[in-house]
Amino acid sequence: MRIYEGSPRQDYEEVLRSIGAFVDQRGLHEILLAEAPDGFILQGIVSQTQDSSAWADPSVTITKETYTFLDEDIARFLEDSQARRRTGPANDGSPMAGPYERVLRVIGRYIDDQKPKDVFFFEQEGAYVLRLLMSTRQGSKHQLAEFTAPDLESMVRQGPGLRGEEIHASSVSRPVGE
Repeated sequence: MRIYEGSPRQDYEEVLRSIGAFVDQRGLHEILLAEAPDGFILQGIVSQTQDSSAWADPSVTITKETYTFLDEDIARFLEDSQARRRTGPANDGSPMAGPYERVLRVIGRYIDDQKPKDVFFFEQEGAYVLRLLMSTRQGSKHQLAEFTAPDLESMVRQGPGLRGEEIHASSVSRPVGE
């Protein structure tokens, strides 16, 4: 990401978290995200229910939306995301982030750990396939990673502990069978 050139860390965790908030706000699903030289390209599907008449069943219209976010847009998203967070006494421990914000945050943390040169990923039925362009001694090569929905749920549950935050018993989900 160009906005982080020269800094010690490319913060995909925060960038993807803020893009996830955008996805949640727009009601997108089955997303695709590609990093471009000057930002990101996001595609997602939006389902809209339309009433055709009082006697007919509502119909669902499915459309694909595409957004291009330049580095300036990402910087604004990051500022908005920071301003939106509850801290101090206003933070009651209830989940504030939407599902995509939470999932893209943990994917971003994984990406930060890998230190790629470029990122591309897509979602299919709650699972994600990532293609990361990595630097190696022999040059650059792509590396694939896959996260299933249960993998991501587990990563999201571990997040507060990794950040050193207190986990409220009411906000912890339990795996089936426990």
